[in-house]
Amino acid sequence: MALSVSDLPAMYTLLANSLSRDESVRKPAEAALAQSENRPGFCSCLMEVITAKDLVSQVDVRLLASVYFKNSVSRYWRNRRDSSGISSEEKIHLKQKLLSHLREENPQVTFADVMYIAFGPMQIALTLAVLISKIARIDYPKLWPELFSILAQQLQSADTLTSHRIFLILFRTLKELSTKRLTSDQKNFAEISSQFFDYSWHLWQTDVQTILHGITALVQNTSSNSEHHHDDLYLTCERWFLCSKIIRQLVISGFPGDANSIQEVRPVKEVSPLLLKAIQSFLPLLTNTSLQEEHHKFGNFLKRSCTKLMKILVAIQHRHPYSFGDKCVLPVVMDFCLNKITDPGPERMSFEQFLIQCMSMVKSVLECKEYKPSLTGRVMDENRVSLELTKKSISNAVAGVITSLLPSDRVVLLCNVLIRRYFVLTVNDLEEWHQNPEYFHHEQDSVLWSEKLRPCAEALYIVLFQNHSQLLGPVVVSILQEAMKGCPSSVTDITPGLLLKDAAYGAAAYVYYELSNYLSFKDWFNGALSLELTNDHPNMRIIHRKVALILGQWVSEIKDDTKRSVYCALIRLLQDNDLCVRLAASRSLVFHIEDATFSEKDFSDLLPVCWDLCFKLVEEVQEFDSKVQVLNLISALIAHVTEVIPYANKLVQFFQKAWEESSGESLLQIQLLTALKNFVVALGYQSPICYNMLLPILRSGLDENSPDELLEDSMLLWEATLSHAPSMVPQLLSYFACLVEILERSFDYLKVAANITESYIILGGTEFLSMHASSVAKLFDLVVGNVNDRGLLSILPLVDVSVQCFPMEVPQLISSTLQKLIVICLTGGDDYDPSKTAVKASSAAILARILIMNTNYLAQLTSEPSVLVLLQKSGFPVEENILLCLVDIWLDKVDNVTSIQKKMFGLALSIILTLRVPQVLDKLDQILSVCTSVILGGSEDLTEEESSSDSMSSSKPVFPSKEVRRRQIKFSDPINQLSLENSVRENLQTCASLHGESFNSAIGRMHPAAFAQLKQALKMP
Repeated sequence: MALSVSDLPAMYTLLANSLSRDESVRKPAEAALAQSENRPGFCSCLMEVITAKDLVSQVDVRLLASVYFKNSVSRYWRNRRDSSGISSEEKIHLKQKLLSHLREENPQVTFADVMYIAFGPMQIALTLAVLISKIARIDYPKLWPELFSILAQQLQSADTLTSHRIFLILFRTLKELSTKRLTSDQKNFAEISSQFFDYSWHLWQTDVQTILHGITALVQNTSSNSEHHHDDLYLTCERWFLCSKIIRQLVISGFPGDANSIQEVRPVKEVSPLLLKAIQSFLPLLTNTSLQEEHHKFGNFLKRSCTKLMKILVAIQHRHPYSFGDKCVLPVVMDFCLNKITDPGPERMSFEQFLIQCMSMVKSVLECKEYKPSLTGRVMDENRVSLELTKKSISNAVAGVITSLLPSDRVVLLCNVLIRRYFVLTVNDLEEWHQNPEYFHHEQDSVLWSEKLRPCAEALYIVLFQNHSQLLGPVVVSILQEAMKGCPSSVTDITPGLLLKDAAYGAAAYVYYELSNYLSFKDWFNGALSLELTNDHPNMRIIHRKVALILGQWVSEIKDDTKRSVYCALIRLLQDNDLCVRLAASRSLVFHIEDATFSEKDFSDLLPVCWDLCFKLVEEVQEFDSKVQVLNLISALIAHVTEVIPYANKLVQFFQKAWEESSGESLLQIQLLTALKNFVVALGYQSPICYNMLLPILRSGLDENSPDELLEDSMLLWEATLSHAPSMVPQLLSYFACLVEILERSFDYLKVAANITESYIILGGTEFLSMHASSVAKLFDLVVGNVNDRGLLSILPLVDVSVQCFPMEVPQLISSTLQKLIVICLTGGDDYDPSKTAVKASSAAILARILIMNTNYLAQLTSEPSVLVLLQKSGFPVEENILLCLVDIWLDKVDNVTSIQKKMFGLALSIILTLRVPQVLDKLDQILSVCTSVILGGSEDLTEEESSSDSMSSSKPVFPSKEVRRRQIKFSDPINQLSLENSVRENLQTCASLHGESFNSAIGRMHPAAFAQLKQALKMP
């Protein structure tokens, strides 16, 4: 039943009760609202509550109504099959109502970031703006074409508050629409840009002057002004900030990126210089103390605005590099950023976010591929040649500008400033390290470079060094030598010299790949780095951490004669008293263990202490990232060292405890499953010693209630466990039913599932089949006919080996699957599709095997009415015996199969000779031709397989592996024991006795050469 105006009082009461602290009042109200969500008129009632003038003071109720409104739009605006949703009439009413309620009152605005205010009328306005943007994403332009024209019309006569609200709606809506990627959507966005850009840009320029004059007056006359008198200025600041974001959206998304189009984007040259000018006007105001004290909100606004404007410039450069490369844009912006980095001014320490954006700009320009000469080959398209020449011309011009902005002395200065100023640890850094070493390690190690000043400086330094390695190589070595000379390894006080050495070590670590041309690692290690580790003073943790970093980064430059010393150094660092140093050492040790030149010989005697240190470290760390990092080291050790079994008991205890403590931490459990897989592989056929720990973990990962993200790694662990199991144990045997459940949900892991199934067939044997016969049949039937050719090719070998191992039992179990294989063989074209050819050939080989090993069953199967029905549904006209139809497939695909399958085809064809149907004689020539060629040409491959099996069996391990058993099964295949020569000879005699003179006539029609070869193959006189 639809809700109406008469339900408004009840709706208000429910909303008010939902805010109650009394659970007995709140819960029923929330339940009633949830039941009303999908009723017609629900959103209209909420809209009336939001806009009711007599409820203006009830901000909390109106805010809750706006949230329910937004959520209902998200759920029900699009038509849904399970709900009537919102009717077209109600949608029209709601859209009209929303656009008529733009001026959400703000009686007492205090300035704050519009995106982060969490209460009051401002939050209602924000929620409504988000709501309009969600509707616009669905309805604009087809069902809401008037949206932007109404907003534009109301902007013309709007006061500050109303225009602020409209800009809030515009920003949210543009942000939503800019994410739509269809060509038609991008064209619509371009039209919106042309409609709003001029007005928005004009208002931006007007507001920036108003803000500058207002704040200047404020700081010059602080005594007579109160915060209340500046409400309008606050609101103007908010509107201008929104306008800046809108300008960004219009310039970034309203025009195609010029890197592809080479079309100049006019607003880039118009907007960028004025954005920079605004920054230059705002920055001097920040030095005024009143903006840091009584008017700190305006001070925060200026900082936020400078950061945002520079961020917009970075985004514009990234989107439109060629237009940004204009002589009126790039030189002034780049020069300003370089000056700010090298001489940031007094506000630097409290204004790091702005400096990060300046560094991001310089980094973006230095690594911009559009500003580098392109090496293009010969292009036949003349238009393409013209385009590439235009790009090359612009690139060369911009490259010249960058070179003029960065002469050698400025590059050297920038490098020095980055290392000596921004790489150096601050007092706050050291205090944070002292308070929480783990957090400090991960913040320095894993934080996004664009979020913190030091990582950003490091990222800029790396790009600068890449561009000027020959110039800066000697410079960095000089700084390194100066730092080491100024602070010997015996110094323990935290002096500027020690902090500079830490910074210089970092600089040398980050660019190891280029710096190795100017610095010998062996000399550096023996002459300085190893000496640093002899000083155990607590303050030396600063240098020890950086030494650990260097040893990891320089791994590719460490030669054989130094490896042993480096391994010992890392083990020593792994014993450091400081947790941050130990974590850095553990990460670097992983690099060495996983390195292709890792020397296990040099590391072997360090293994016992290394294992103990790993177990100790994992006990001490608390952070999730720390546990993952130590687990990576343990996993690397398991995977790359051969001596794992002596430590198996400790590892079992570790994994048991780690899994119990990781409950609910899926990412950590994924790492544990990966490490467990490595552990099982390392143990090999002694893996049962860990089954008490392993199998319950494996079972929990396979459980349908376990998190989906654990399934892939659990299946890989399952596969490894079976592949390295010396025999099948009851617990593992019982897990097979899980595989069918997994495949019923998804075929994503079909390849792994096929390997697991093969292991069960090979290891489990008769016991497996007797326990899981129905599951095997269900699995094959589930896959065949429901997956693509690639999936079929992974499962058909399993069908074949099942029939080989259990020729009398399996065919009857999988009759439904076999019927599908018959259909696959007889239908569908494959002349131009190798995968389909392979599927047909493999399917035909399975049916041939059944004919050989269980002749009566295949004859019975091919005569069943259900097979005829399937073939008719597939469009195959059944005009003759289905077995004879299969003969054509065996004849046709004999050249597309392996040697053993060729023999199967030959044996199957020889059996066909015994059929009591005259049509056999029509195919006699072809059948005998194929059999002859198989007899005369197939022995070499078979001999090779037998010899391979013989050599394998002579060196088999005590516990036969899955691979050994697979080869044993292959070698013991009854097909190998059968003589095609004898079969053809005997069945020819049977055929002759069945068909008499007709047989003689058919033989007589054979080509003399073919008949001679047949006699040779059958050793007939």
